[in-house]
Amino acid sequence: MNGTTPRETYVERRSSSGRRDLSHPEPPEPLAVPVYDNHAHLEIADGDDPLTLDQQLDRAVSVGVAGVVQASGDLESSRWAADAADRHPRVLAAVAIHPNDAPTYAADGRLDDALAQIDELASRERVRAIGETGLDYFRTDEDGRPAQLASFEAHIDLAKKHALAMQIHDRDAHRDVLDTLKRVGAPERTVFHCFSGDAEMAGEAADAGYWVSFAGNITFKNAQNLRDALAVTPRERILVETDAPFLTPMPYRGRPNAPYLVPLTMRFMAEQLNADLDELCAQIAANTVAVYGEF
Repeated sequence: MNGTTPRETYVERRSSSGRRDLSHPEPPEPLAVPVYDNHAHLEIADGDDPLTLDQQLDRAVSVGVAGVVQASGDLESSRWAADAADRHPRVLAAVAIHPNDAPTYAADGRLDDALAQIDELASRERVRAIGETGLDYFRTDEDGRPAQLASFEAHIDLAKKHALAMQIHDRDAHRDVLDTLKRVGAPERTVFHCFSGDAEMAGEAADAGYWVSFAGNITFKNAQNLRDALAVTPRERILVETDAPFLTPMPYRGRPNAPYLVPLTMRFMAEQLNADLDELCAQIAANTVAVYGEF
């Protein structure tokens, strides 16, 4: 698979009101101080006219989003991420088996081999993170949880082995994720991607030295827990992401998401924090480089 053509989408294309609006939103006002999207899935095609990786990156740069960390969830997307990062100076890669895929790999007897291939990919210079990995109790039932946990612990070991950051996927498993990190020992740079907890959890994560990454869903009306979490997270522990093509910020919820929409989330967070936008952008950009290194 080449590094510019997106994979066929698995994005849900319908909502309660019928067919999604599949048009890409207009670019927002550019940020004066550039930031980075620290978690996106640009291999996934979405929209009436899916954007190539080059188009995604060009749109992002035009509005002050200087680079993207391309996250992964299986072997195919991990290879895509590593190859894209090799070809594009504005892309860094994260590689992993997603917690919801781990039970399938395990049931097929392929988990150990898959982890060995992730280990190999992790040695590439522009792979800067293991992710996304973690626990998900929303989509995986109790029978699959042992495989999830085994995979999570193996990914923690890989992050430490390669001195990489780690991006955590945590859904309905907050306590077990935190307890596993404490029991096993977290990598030096650990990020809660698309943070979904509350203020108490954000405080606990920050106290442990983890970074808390906020996506476009912080703008959703029903996401007061995320706004509360943002309010208590130290500025030096905040990151921003899209999780594109998912979680498009308001007022475009449900439409295709992309890194060029990060300014919407940044402006929303600055308003919530009563912070100077340029200063917040500079801080979050510095945080991103502290976690993943220079692009």
